[in-house]
Amino acid sequence: MATFYNQATLSYKGKSISSNIAAGEILSVLSASKTAVTDTYSLGDEIVYIVTIVNSSGLDIGSLTVTDDLGAYEFGTETLVPLSYVDGSIKYFAGGVLQPAPTVAAAEPLTVSGIEVSAGGTSMLVYAATANSFAPPEMGGSITNTASITGTGVTELTASETVTAAAESLLDITKSISPSTVNESGEVTYTFVITNSGGAEAGAADNVSVSDTFSPILYDISVTYDGAQIEKNVGYTYDEATGEFVTVPGEITVPAAAFTQDETSGEWSCEPGSVTLTVTGTI
Repeated sequence: MATFYNQATLSYKGKSISSNIAAGEILSVLSASKTAVTDTYSLGDEIVYIVTIVNSSGLDIGSLTVTDDLGAYEFGTETLVPLSYVDGSIKYFAGGVLQPAPTVAAAEPLTVSGIEVSAGGTSMLVYAATANSFAPPEMGGSITNTASITGTGVTELTASETVTAAAESLLDITKSISPSTVNESGEVTYTFVITNSGGAEAGAADNVSVSDTFSPILYDISVTYDGAQIEKNVGYTYDEATGEFVTVPGEITVPAAAFTQDETSGEWSCEPGSVTLTVTGTI
């Protein structure tokens, strides 16, 4: 809704007289909303957005343009864009029916033209964007992106949505053996490195556990966790008859990753948290 004002001038015999100021209101016949299918993100995640436009008038409205700023924010003297439009992901629905793909005039900011909304109808745009290296990944980080709807004879509309950085652990594990060549009855060490690239610690309540079945079977094993010895049946179980090794759930915890934003480029980098488990035994 917009208010407008108007004033007339009467001129005669070299004089000018101003009228009163008349005020009026323009009622918007369009409304818009924007939602994200998921409310959290991690680096590299695809986020699906839905922009809904409703026409409450009795006339069809066409030639609308939808522009999404993809979460652009100021960083020093630069403008950073934390979302990247996924090429070809755009879907256009009118009255719930899929329409031919609209024209994507630009990918940054995402600009979509040729949108129509029938009288009393609803149109929707559905598209995906990827959280890139400018997306704040640490706990408490967020992306707010705003879609603007413009067209001839209509009041500009905006609709925003905010998603937050996922407060979760993201674990991975790698395994190595040393030495890689060993004599019969020789000693080998398996090393497991568990990393966490998420913004939250994997704590005892997460019941992290490493299991492996050694083949060939290891005998007389010793186990360390970040360099400290752990005892059988306290920190792990091991069956020398089958070679099955399992750490007690919750014995292993993995710290959260550390995130840093480059002071010049504004890009975020991740230093994963990590712990190391070793198992040494004779084959």
